Amino acid sequence: MNKLVIGNLLHRPLRTMIGIVAVAVEVVMILSIVGIMIGQISNARNQTSGIGADMIVRPPNASFITGVGGAPVPAKIADVLAKLPHVAVAAPVITDFNMGGSVETIWGIDYESFNALKPFVYLSGTTFQGPNDVIVDDIFARADGGHKVGQTIQVKNHPFRICGIVEHGKGGRKFLPIHTLGGMVGNADNASLFYLKSDDVKNQDAIRQEILSTPGLGQYQVQTLQEWMSLMTPEHLPGFSAALNSVIGIAVIVGFIVVFQAMYTAVMERTREIGILKSLGASQGYIANAVLREAALVAIAGIILGIAMTYIIKIGLEYRFPTLPFPLTLQWRVRGALIAFGGSILGALYPALKAARKDPIDALAYE
Repeated sequence: MNKLVIGNLLHRPLRTMIGIVAVAVEVVMILSIVGIMIGQISNARNQTSGIGADMIVRPPNASFITGVGGAPVPAKIADVLAKLPHVAVAAPVITDFNMGGSVETIWGIDYESFNALKPFVYLSGTTFQGPNDVIVDDIFARADGGHKVGQTIQVKNHPFRICGIVEHGKGGRKFLPIHTLGGMVGNADNASLFYLKSDDVKNQDAIRQEILSTPGLGQYQVQTLQEWMSLMTPEHLPGFSAALNSVIGIAVIVGFIVVFQAMYTAVMERTREIGILKSLGASQGYIANAVLREAALVAIAGIILGIAMTYIIKIGLEYRFPTLPFPLTLQWRVRGALIAFGGSILGALYPALKAARKDPIDALAYE
């Protein structure tokens, strides 16, 4: 049977290749959207955990997603927070989501308090020397042919001088003075949120109560870092699961239709051959098995090609946008392969049943 299946596939190489490419595109769509979307979540989790804070304070009704809330509250609230018992450091921060050139979040920081959470590790250069200085991490410094201290780069269409290059993993990839970024977003003296460092993690509940009992701060959101990290999952992100499922659904439909059309056409073209096989004693199961095996081989070849194409896309994106996280986890490679394989088999199921049910007399008489 395997020789028969392979022979049938090779007899129509163009149709076979179209089926393989369709399954490959299905796999690429799934892995690419998952890699980019989940990569953003994982990167945010990793970057935030490296800041050195153990609590986060946000304005009322602010999103827990950094970079989407603007700078709605006065930065001087950090002074009030810093005076509370058990608060060792309070750092005001502006996070501004930017899509100019690449998808990134620009950070505006009060250097002294932000550095007190966990000191920057400098690879070269120094801290801000003026309002138009920018600190970048080593990943950004390696992007686009490399960047050096003293070089001028564009941030939100404004020129900034790179004053320092630091190790990655502390919040963002580009850091501006908080007043500078605040002025660029229209709120020079404001902040998006506040990172706190407690004198002891055992006092976090006490700090939360102290903040909520402070006049004017009773409606603020106070979270431990662990609580915030627990929210950074696909299930908690607005529209994430719906968008992901929509892309996967479209990919499955594309693969299903192409495989269905290819296998249905193949069955119609082989009506006489099916009649000959049945006249020689082939059962309905044998005929259906042959059609499904063809679909399975097309699916497996398409999955392999799709994973290879996704890695090529990943390499290209890492070269063009080295700051864009694009993980390809084993879990999603397996899930993508199973989804594509299942869709292909479903697409071939009706043609297989149609082939199995053909009457041998009618099939032999087919012209």
